[in-house]
Amino acid sequence: MSPVAAQAQLTGVQKVAVILMQMDQTQAATVMQKFSEAEAEEITAELVRMRRVDGAVADDTVAEFHTLTTRGRVSARGGRDFAVGLLEASFGTEKAAGVMERLASSMAGKSFEFLDGADSGQLLTLLDGELPQTIALVLAHLKADQASAVLTGLDSSVRTDVAQAIATMGSATPEAVGIVAQTLKVRAGAVVAPREQTTVVGGIQPLVDIINRSDAATEKLLLEALQERDPALADEVRSRMLTFDDIVKLEARDIQQVLRGIDAAVLALAMKGAAEAITEIIRTNVSERNRELLDDEIRAAGAVRLSQVEEARASVVRAIRELEADGVITLQRGDEEALVE
Repeated sequence: MSPVAAQAQLTGVQKVAVILMQMDQTQAATVMQKFSEAEAEEITAELVRMRRVDGAVADDTVAEFHTLTTRGRVSARGGRDFAVGLLEASFGTEKAAGVMERLASSMAGKSFEFLDGADSGQLLTLLDGELPQTIALVLAHLKADQASAVLTGLDSSVRTDVAQAIATMGSATPEAVGIVAQTLKVRAGAVVAPREQTTVVGGIQPLVDIINRSDAATEKLLLEALQERDPALADEVRSRMLTFDDIVKLEARDIQQVLRGIDAAVLALAMKGAAEAITEIIRTNVSERNRELLDDEIRAAGAVRLSQVEEARASVVRAIRELEADGVITLQRGDEEALVE
């Protein structure tokens, strides 16, 4: 929003930001201290977006609030530096850093919002020929389900390069993110320029989230390729990944919630060759009627291919992951302390 125009179109938070931009830092800090930290965070987001404001808009906003006169006001200005300085003067350096960190997280990825409605085929066409680092930057901004579909569709050699780039990605400057987003937006035929963004950070967890939503074949090939290229990285990814065996880390009521959405035939395949503790906990947490159906499916299945078993287990993992992401169930991680009631 640079410059800001049309005062009538401003939201309440934007108007507060405009008022603060007319004050010197000491005055603005005094006003900012009257807000809660959550309110200050919203105001700060607008201050970061607004670099300058048309004088007429500023004058109309000041008049509307009846709290300031335009006489002797400083030049309308905003931006990240102004926002940080105001927060530090209002709440201190530590709280200011926390607000800016949360703001960075909430604003991250908005440069690529124009890709939200694109399917994997369109994205693959759009990213064709790009460097693995560029593809990794884009995938790290997409929703995990969407990124997983794109990763699956990449050529196997490129897929490994991209996976490694996601896991080892450091910080990307707003300028770099903006350039990539703008280039793709023009190529996609969009006409609206992306908004200014804050730092975006990659890492192993985004890659794990993507792989957990991939099919079993893609997961296996990708991990094997990573193992050959960077064994330590592959081990770290595996250690964070959700597996079929992790079902034992769930409370009984959560296991029942997961199993309720799994077809008996799929569950029977997933149980093939599983440890006795796994099969027992599954059988214990289904109804007697469903236990009979499950036993019938297991007997009828006979010998099956390993790939079928892996895909069935991947279906269970995806169900666990989705329910956990929605907050319906809670998974006890291996490095977390147990809760005491």
